[in-house]
Amino acid sequence: MSDPSPHILVVDDHRDIRETLARYLIKNGLRATTAESAAHARKALKAASIDLVVLDIMMPGEDGLSLCRHLVETGALPVILLTAMADETDRVIGLEIGADDYVTKPFNPRELLARIRAVLRRTSQVPKDRDPIDQEKLSFEGWMLNIGKRELHGPDGDVVPLSSGEFQLLCAFLKRPKMVLTRDQLLDLTTGRAPSVFDRSIDNQVSRLRRKIEEDPKDPRLIKTVWGGGYMFTADVTDGA
Repeated sequence: MSDPSPHILVVDDHRDIRETLARYLIKNGLRATTAESAAHARKALKAASIDLVVLDIMMPGEDGLSLCRHLVETGALPVILLTAMADETDRVIGLEIGADDYVTKPFNPRELLARIRAVLRRTSQVPKDRDPIDQEKLSFEGWMLNIGKRELHGPDGDVVPLSSGEFQLLCAFLKRPKMVLTRDQLLDLTTGRAPSVFDRSIDNQVSRLRRKIEEDPKDPRLIKTVWGGGYMFTADVTDGA
């Protein structure tokens, strides 16, 4: 029987940090794999099923922000960044591109463990992608989203420009058609962060996306509002062009 405990990938070029953290996580009931670079992390991700990545920003070669961007764009794998105390700009960039949280070095392992468990709890409540799915192209109602190129083609073949937020939101809908997604879940799927009480950014993004794909944005057919629930993408979605 396979081990059901969450599997954490610790990516840090400092051996003492990654090995000590991995031992601590294992001691506290998690599984842990280590990687000393982004290149090694990519190999580990192909070799094992990982539930969350703890990722150092400052590494030789490909840095953590580049790897974080790749992880966010190619899947829904949660990421917690490890940052130096002075790297405020990198922390902001990391959150903007989709990291779920960050911890500054030197960090308390208990705090990091608590953050890992909080992120795992939150992301486990997000509906999974539909299965099977072609991650490159998704089509609906004459529209086609090329995920690899980040391009939305309209029924007339023209490319409709999307902001980064609109692209992430449309991806979330197309990968979970005919499923009610709450605002909290959509925030997790698109920005990787917990919502604030007054956060209406998802409503604004939905309104902008509707103006681009709906025949009548005031009477939307594709993105329906579910009162008291959130939003649902109602169209059939197919893989490929």
